[in-house]
Amino acid sequence: MEFSCGRNEFLSGVKIVSRALGRATSMPILAGLKLETKKNQLMLYATDLERAIWCSVPVENRGGDEALVLNGELLVKIANTLPAETMELKTVSGTGKVEITSGGATFDLFRLSLEDYPEVPPLPKEPICVLGKRQLERSLELVAYAALSARETSRLSLTGVNLVLEKETLKVVATNGYRLALKAESLAQQASREGEFLVAADSLRDLAGILAQLDAEQAELYQSENSLFFKVGSVVFVGRLIEEAYPDFEKVIPKENPIGITVERKLFLEALQRAQITAAEESDAVILSVEGNQLVLSSQAAEKGEAHEVLPLKKKAQPIKISFRAEYLIDALKRLQSDEVHLWLADAESAGLLEPGDSEADQGFLYVCMPIRMDF
Repeated sequence: MEFSCGRNEFLSGVKIVSRALGRATSMPILAGLKLETKKNQLMLYATDLERAIWCSVPVENRGGDEALVLNGELLVKIANTLPAETMELKTVSGTGKVEITSGGATFDLFRLSLEDYPEVPPLPKEPICVLGKRQLERSLELVAYAALSARETSRLSLTGVNLVLEKETLKVVATNGYRLALKAESLAQQASREGEFLVAADSLRDLAGILAQLDAEQAELYQSENSLFFKVGSVVFVGRLIEEAYPDFEKVIPKENPIGITVERKLFLEALQRAQITAAEESDAVILSVEGNQLVLSSQAAEKGEAHEVLPLKKKAQPIKISFRAEYLIDALKRLQSDEVHLWLADAESAGLLEPGDSEADQGFLYVCMPIRMDF
């Protein structure tokens, strides 16, 4: 193998695929990043068996089509510090090493076993749906945080993001059992099939980070027997499907909460962040009290003290007192872009429904939050 390419293009590709490197695993080969030359393209691959990422980088190929594996973390560090605008990589015959040069810097790296590298699932032939890249990125941004991490529960369904594909809509849903985030996106063209696809939230949070770096306008979704593929430009992200039934989320979305509170989002967010300071560590409880056209936030903890703040409502609402975990409301509010939000309530023991105002980026989003039961 021998090629040259731009340092920035190589660095970008290596950093993107490195998100799928296996770390703290019993299979050392998963720490490897696979490089494969195909004509004037360099393919970069990484996988931890739960997810895989690959992308292509344009190169000047001076050898044939060949593949090899190098330590991924080492390659990222090297790519990040190359001194010149271009770099060259070539295999050194008879040594089992690879030489990388850029400017006056040279690195001689040991290769990992190509034969031990796991097969990366191939991209299926036809996409099942196409949507805007920004739509997918925004949906994951507004939803993925609501799931649990794998270390927090043995219920795999609560560690995943459920992608519900209908003919003209993609719904992205996540829940931890106490809150639920949902974002519905309209599809520009009908999906070729319908279904539900559950993918680990940790993986999709990484996907969201990758999407933010890409300039492509569209995202294509593909499905195989046990994986969901996201293709954006030259980048393909593969997430293994979680084979566990997802909770019936439609049943927990309140349909008839009669008490509507409309408040300025930024004021509400900042007041919650202040009230959280004196909330009890274990419950993180903040009490919301509606009094005419005012919303009163309060919190207290024996070891801290108490806080009290009054916010104006956009319109008068029925009186109610209810308590929520501050973190849960803050998580949603800080990601929204709407100037106003609407919080729909029924009573102190029923779930609240948070909806955004008129921001186009927030349309189709809703957030369900269970209250904390307290003796007021």
